[in-house]
Amino acid sequence: MTDLKMKITTENVHAFFGTNEALKGISVSIPEHSVVAIIGPSGCGKSTFLRALNRMHETVPGGKITGTILLDGADIYAMDAVTVRKRVGMVFQKPNPFPTMSIFDNVAAGLTMNGIRDRKLVKEIVEESLHKAALWDEVKDNLGKSGVSLSGGQQQRLCIARSLAVNPEVILMDEPASALDPISTAKIEELIYELKPHYTIVIVTHNMQQAARVSDYTAFFYIGTLVEYGITKKIFTMPEKKQTEDYITGRFG
Repeated sequence: MTDLKMKITTENVHAFFGTNEALKGISVSIPEHSVVAIIGPSGCGKSTFLRALNRMHETVPGGKITGTILLDGADIYAMDAVTVRKRVGMVFQKPNPFPTMSIFDNVAAGLTMNGIRDRKLVKEIVEESLHKAALWDEVKDNLGKSGVSLSGGQQQRLCIARSLAVNPEVILMDEPASALDPISTAKIEELIYELKPHYTIVIVTHNMQQAARVSDYTAFFYIGTLVEYGITKKIFTMPEKKQTEDYITGRFG
């Protein structure tokens, strides 16, 4: 991994909710154009870590981060938070299209917020983003319909398109398929594979098979600590820590 360009590097990151310590000194390096899966039982800090990577944790009352998080070698806490969140997009567990907006306007929302008013350019970016999210063919004749009129799987891909529209470099996905049926889940996993050459993706998942299928690297979290991190195939076939093996094989968690 040392020969690869690191997109994100965290050094001794601690996260707090008030006095409660949710992350305890997390240090990882995430290579550019890779998929990293974060696994571990509920409440172990996976989503907190994800939200730390684009400064969303600080929006939580009592939320605090210590340590260093670097994006292309630059400290994200020395940057404007809006800039960080534009470069590091987030897709949430439950699809969250804006209910009062059309499919088109959902995708265009970030562009509008960033001051892009050229209607032709917005239309081009919306179409391109829907293509990238493998949704264009399903919605191209219904762009004026409400975003919430779509199925759950389509809504999640709409939210991915919305994230892609602002041209992020990193996409964070917090259990993006946990609320979806198997067919929609397969589409999301296929989409992750197609996006990987162009983006760095970090995905939180409870699904061991999904982590093994979609990721290049896997990090196993337990009670706020990083137990093990490495190449996914090695983590799942020859983990170094017994705790990792016990979790992957279902002995606990």
